[in-house]
Amino acid sequence: MKIINSEIPGCYEILNTIHNDSRGTFVKTFHSPTFKKFGLNTLFEEEYYSISFKNVIRGLHFQLPPHDHIKLVYCILGFVKDFVVDLRVGSPTYGKHLSIDLSSEKGNMIYIPQGLAHGFCGLSKTSTLVYKTSSIYSPKKDTGIKWDSAGISWPNETMIISERDNFFLTLEEFNSPFRFKK
Repeated sequence: MKIINSEIPGCYEILNTIHNDSRGTFVKTFHSPTFKKFGLNTLFEEEYYSISFKNVIRGLHFQLPPHDHIKLVYCILGFVKDFVVDLRVGSPTYGKHLSIDLSSEKGNMIYIPQGLAHGFCGLSKTSTLVYKTSSIYSPKKDTGIKWDSAGISWPNETMIISERDNFFLTLEEFNSPFRFKK
């Protein structure tokens, strides 16, 4: 496992070793000692996955305190363009976004700290993303910012977006409860 810093503090791309042979592929997606060595969370409370079609945008989602969480996200089928937006007041990258291509072939992951909005766009016929979270899903604290309000250049012109995602507050309208901690 190789952990790579991004320009957003606390957000990392994780590159996994991919083992291929005549039977197929094997990828280790979590190794507690490696995560601890880099000071990353090793306690995840939930895990779930989504299956999306090409041109689907999901996001930009997060949970509000006290149910905010760290996410570990990876793609086990297909290919997506993954995005995060820093919502932490006082962060040197507040309001900025980062993009990472996630794919089953690459076997990479993104580690997303609390206070970042997360979203992605499906680029293959179907894509399956797995999410580990450090807190339990709370419907009352689950929200987001509008997908087109953070300066992201989404990869497709024809997009499929949920009604819910179209009606979030914009980044400018959102009064962030998240604070940057050095």
